[in-house]
Amino acid sequence: MNNQKQQKPTLTGQRFKTRKRDEKERFDPTQFQESIVQGLNQTGTDLEAVAKFLDASGAKLDYRRYAETLFDILVAGGMLGKLSKEAGYICVRALTDVRESWKRFENVFNKLIRRYKYLEKGFEEEIKKLLLFLKGFTESERNKLAMLTGILLANGNISASILSSLFNENLVKEGVSAAFAVKLFKSWINEKDINSVAASLRKVGMDNRLMELFPANKRSCEHFSKYFTDAGLKELSDFARNQQSIGARKELQKELQEMMARGDPQKEIIAFTKEEMKKASLSEQAMISIIWTSVMSSVEWNKKEELVTEQAIKHLKQYSPLLKAFTSQGLSELSLLLKIQEYCYDNIHFMKAFQKIVVLLYKADVLSEEAILKWYTEAHLAKGKSVFLEQMKKFVEWLKNAEEESESDEEEAD
Repeated sequence: MNNQKQQKPTLTGQRFKTRKRDEKERFDPTQFQESIVQGLNQTGTDLEAVAKFLDASGAKLDYRRYAETLFDILVAGGMLGKLSKEAGYICVRALTDVRESWKRFENVFNKLIRRYKYLEKGFEEEIKKLLLFLKGFTESERNKLAMLTGILLANGNISASILSSLFNENLVKEGVSAAFAVKLFKSWINEKDINSVAASLRKVGMDNRLMELFPANKRSCEHFSKYFTDAGLKELSDFARNQQSIGARKELQKELQEMMARGDPQKEIIAFTKEEMKKASLSEQAMISIIWTSVMSSVEWNKKEELVTEQAIKHLKQYSPLLKAFTSQGLSELSLLLKIQEYCYDNIHFMKAFQKIVVLLYKADVLSEEAILKWYTEAHLAKGKSVFLEQMKKFVEWLKNAEEESESDEEEAD
């Protein structure tokens, strides 16, 4: 029997060196950079080969640890990592101005992140960081980065939250942010459409922040609209103007509710509302809708159907002078009627209150018989149509009879 102890296999010199090199590539940032750059230099401008190289390298290199370094190399040619200013391999800075090349390069990122899902966050963070350093790129490079970023946003590779980097004070002050945004949004809208862009902006709360692309002294709807319309992005300027208007309306509605809650005199509320209406360039039709919502939101309504009607009549009688002040036009009266119909339909306890509310406002000279008849015959909404028309049937007949009697009296007088 052989009593000799078995010897553990030892690494040969070459194998030992290979293992040490692999470990160094995996855990040493400088070696990581060199490994990626060397591989990219070998693949050249063949984006299919680039994608395969990056896919294979993830098995031996620590992408999780060096995600930002990886994307710095791929997007900026290692600019943030202090690599060579002029990257000799394919990266965003080295792309041509042909849109197809940006789309193909976007596909490289898409494949890489699909393969290594954990890179998604690192990619977004790197884009955010790069946007803060836009002044480090030439104008041509900035334009390419803007175009690619628009494509990435359109295809959901990154979220619109990255736009927060463009609100950097220095970038805004020097006009870099606005110029970059023009190229970015053109690229984004070209891939999708304004509705898709709007949805993405709303999702991350960026829909009301676009004015911040300009310095405080130029942060107005007029300046924004002219700048982006002149750049061929009228649909974006229209969207921003609409968002600004919605924001102003919400603020006005909130202020009106607070004034009502404090019990401010209606003369003061009317004067304030007219001034704000003028400032925001709101029509009387838009204003009456805001007032109706404010009036109906300023009270805690009873949940019992039989009691809420009485409560509503008392409350609306109190605020009828305010409603009357903003229904000087037939269209405003009709807008109010439609808001009442919508409100009573959406709040089920008010379904039976519709007719009583309309009659009250008719008696208070808020609504005219012309507006009520127009609503009844042709201008009503589909919401609860059969219920509300049935409720109004007798009152409308009375209005028509009264109108006929009035016409008859006038003829006799002649």
